Amino acid sequence: MIPDFSFAPMPFTVFGNGHINDLPKFVKKYYGSILILTGKDSFTKTGIKEKLESVLINLDNQIFFISISGEPSPDVIDEIVQEFRSKNIECVISIGGGSVIDTGKSVSAMMNKKNSVKEYLEGVGTKIHAGDKLPFIAIPTTAGTGSEATKNAPVGLIGDKGFKKSLRHDNFIPDVAIIDPELTITCPKEVTAACGMDAFIQLLESYVSTKSNPMTDALALKGIEYIYNSFDAVMENGLNGVARSEMAFAAYLSGITLANAGLGLIHGFAASIGARYKIPHGVICGTLGGVVTKVTIKKLQKNHTNSTSLTKYADIGNILTEVKSRSDKYYCDALIKQMEKWIDDFNIPLLSRYNMTMDDTTKIIIGDTGMKNNPVKFDEYELEDILLERI
Repeated sequence: MIPDFSFAPMPFTVFGNGHINDLPKFVKKYYGSILILTGKDSFTKTGIKEKLESVLINLDNQIFFISISGEPSPDVIDEIVQEFRSKNIECVISIGGGSVIDTGKSVSAMMNKKNSVKEYLEGVGTKIHAGDKLPFIAIPTTAGTGSEATKNAPVGLIGDKGFKKSLRHDNFIPDVAIIDPELTITCPKEVTAACGMDAFIQLLESYVSTKSNPMTDALALKGIEYIYNSFDAVMENGLNGVARSEMAFAAYLSGITLANAGLGLIHGFAASIGARYKIPHGVICGTLGGVVTKVTIKKLQKNHTNSTSLTKYADIGNILTEVKSRSDKYYCDALIKQMEKWIDDFNIPLLSRYNMTMDDTTKIIIGDTGMKNNPVKFDEYELEDILLERI
């Protein structure tokens, strides 16, 4: 019996090498100005700028470029909206990593609003967004967050009173997602590693989520299979086009699954830590992914509860090993070992590299460390032990 479920809409998606060249056909129907958001350094240093300019050279639209550094904050979004509100912008395009896409998603949603984006953030503001926005096109240049497939845009403020909350509405899903794996070829090794870990963990957490459904399960397992086939290969040779393509597709699937099944404790930590420290999102997820998965599995095994979740962890472990016809415990252990191997092999750093100390654990734990979709719950002492293992 297939259980009841719902499934969020997806953007019109174009996937494949060279499809950045399809961009003009999606924007030629607009007669006003176009706002393009890009990464601050990667856009100019990787050759993507020249490629994009050659693609857009025949458009009659006035095109504005603005570069984004770091993850989106309310001030940055408000400033962009204020600067370009009077420029007759008819379409917003983001070409970059997850932060650039999230910023563009927020800008397109706020261009017709006079209030600060902060007033519409979940758990922060008091206003409800009606969902009206400018057309938005997402073009990822990393394989990680899957933001090109989601309806939410995380917006944060870093500091002791910081937060990381979402601007969310069904209409905020990009109108078009152009996923051109060739754009990820020049992605630096450390960024490729952190983004790959983020995509894998999003697939893992959505698969074992208490909100998962048959659609998300099927997509998550396929994405995990692609990552297992290609993660090592793309880290060994960033020019490996097949591996880049499979990682890009897996990241896209991770966005679809997280949008429908939600995530767990690893991303709960990412929200609370990211609100207080300037640590890349993928690094937080990558460095904590192994230990959170390990203690979750161990607690499930100890309590002899939720055998469905243990079976799901074993399903993932089965994909990550060439050995077949073993016990669920064997495959759960294989999953833990593979995640720890990736963390070691790809030099995913400890949190202490970013000046986080053991004295900081309490304010992280009592912050917004959510675990509502995690297969098991942890008390504050268990959460502290998890953090201490990766500081």
